[in-house]
Amino acid sequence: QVQLVESGGGSVQAGGSLRLSCAASGYTYSIYYMYYMGWFRQAPGKEREAVAAIATGGGFTYYADSVKGRFIISQDNAKTTLYLKMNSLNPEDTAMYYCAAKSSRGGRWNAGYNYWGKGTQVTVSS
Repeated sequence: QVQLVESGGGSVQAGGSLRLSCAASGYTYSIYYMYYMGWFRQAPGKEREAVAAIATGGGFTYYADSVKGRFIISQDNAKTTLYLKMNSLNPEDTAMYYCAAKSSRGGRWNAGYNYWGKGTQVTVSS
């Protein structure tokens, strides 16, 4: 089992920045074999959407078009902490942000995640 705990959310004005963190814990074996780590978000009344992901082995990154060029996903060398640096935030970025991990290699980068955190709220005011 893998446990994911997000932190770093908060309230910020449009144009500001935040950095989210996700701490992964559990069996070292389990964490090591997470092939993808990602961030998702869900705004009130909207479906959950994938924001960004990283292939933990090679470090390749993926981004939703809506955040490309503004958000940066990264991980520490031990693969136990995932980050999301969010720049040039706008009110449309307001949502609950979730960290997720995927233990399978196949499929799309934005689907098939089997471990989830409880989320951290990000609110951007205009």
